[in-house]
Amino acid sequence: MDLSRFKRVSDYEWRVEPFGKMRVPAIIYASEALMREMDEKVFEQVTNVATLPGIVKAAYAMPDAHWGYGFPIGGVAAFDPEQGGVVSAGGVGFDISCGVRTLTTGLTVADVEPVKKQLADLLFARIPAGVGSTGSLHLSMEEMDAMLKGGAQWAVKRGYGTEADLERIEERGSMKGAEPGEVSAQAKKRQKDEVGTLGSGNHYLEVQKVAEIYQPTIAAAYGLKEGDVVVSIHCGSRGLGHQIGTEFLRSMALAAKEYGIDLPDRELACAPINSDIGRRYLGAMRAAINCALANRQVITHLAREAFAELFPGARLELLYDVSHNTCKEEVHEVEGRPRRLFVHRKGATRAFGPGRPDLPAVFRDVGQPVLIGGSMGTASYVLAGREESEAHAWGSACHGAGRSMSRVQATKRWSGRQIIDALAARGIEIRSPSLRGVAEEAPEAYKDVSAVVEAADRAGLAHKVAKLVPLVCIKG
Repeated sequence: MDLSRFKRVSDYEWRVEPFGKMRVPAIIYASEALMREMDEKVFEQVTNVATLPGIVKAAYAMPDAHWGYGFPIGGVAAFDPEQGGVVSAGGVGFDISCGVRTLTTGLTVADVEPVKKQLADLLFARIPAGVGSTGSLHLSMEEMDAMLKGGAQWAVKRGYGTEADLERIEERGSMKGAEPGEVSAQAKKRQKDEVGTLGSGNHYLEVQKVAEIYQPTIAAAYGLKEGDVVVSIHCGSRGLGHQIGTEFLRSMALAAKEYGIDLPDRELACAPINSDIGRRYLGAMRAAINCALANRQVITHLAREAFAELFPGARLELLYDVSHNTCKEEVHEVEGRPRRLFVHRKGATRAFGPGRPDLPAVFRDVGQPVLIGGSMGTASYVLAGREESEAHAWGSACHGAGRSMSRVQATKRWSGRQIIDALAARGIEIRSPSLRGVAEEAPEAYKDVSAVVEAADRAGLAHKVAKLVPLVCIKG
């Protein structure tokens, strides 16, 4: 990235003043090294987002930002419906509500190491993974609509978890305003047999060791200490979310013309929030959020069953569940007064600080857990939202490392077998239905997650709390 186009505000904040049709500045939070590695397309995309109607304060990019469809992945922007603000399917992305949840196990590395291979085999046998994978649930259309309306609450009512789980999921496990009637028959058909499956790409279930603690007080509040074993699940709304994204991008590209919205890039397809298509998209997108929450809840149940076979006394308790790729209606203070905004976080995590009434009581004094996913051979992190993060980017932080190489480039450089063997030599058990998928997701195809997390911490987006390293990875 050419840094001469930015004003350096601090070591971790880079600003572009409005030019051309930009309505607000564009701001990227990253270290100089991450900025230099960032692809040029991020500059183009984040400044394009700054041109959209009704945008408030600035268009933001997180330290893991990279090129995406319309918005950069790692992009954050808020829009005011009373100022002509828009909702954008490209600003949410195709994998709606892709997210991470982490569970504590009460087990230590010493408990798990002797049976690590057995545990990997059990988890792989019980949790469907891979392109087009299907599970044991086959939903009727009536049950599909109930799932899309209820999310994780639907799953818990059917025995896939407990009420205590719901307290530790954003939106208490169910996104209000979901409208299953706005989800097409084709999208529902794609999801009919896919509840409780990991899918493919960068989705995974990992058994991880807590390797390092940085904020002991917050870590204690989260129930984390060094040497503990935790489980993290990363997946989303599967084919249903992708279908909704595809259909509404097409419709919104036409709608933008009707509403006189001048799009600098067709991929920024959007519509006014206060429009028929805007409301219909929000209803469908919220249903997809519920689909993802239900999916992660059912996978949690399957993981608990697998652990119970080897560790009958273990209790896998949910630490927290966070979503990326959403547009959420939130109240934020702007120039001293509260305003109702629609915050897009594409490849970004909500990171509310202490005191937010939206948080469960257990986190209200320390801030929301922010779960940063790794990539098989690299670390993952637990962060915590902080008060100042709301002033920076509507209470948002990064979501992962961010790709540094395309999937095609990765498969040309590595084979899946080579990666599995190399990771096994480091004590990491990989199970996957696809060697090609493993090659596409090679750890080296991603940015340095530790550098990304350090930048998020130094920029004031979130506190670094704990480092997790993989022991077992079930790769989609």
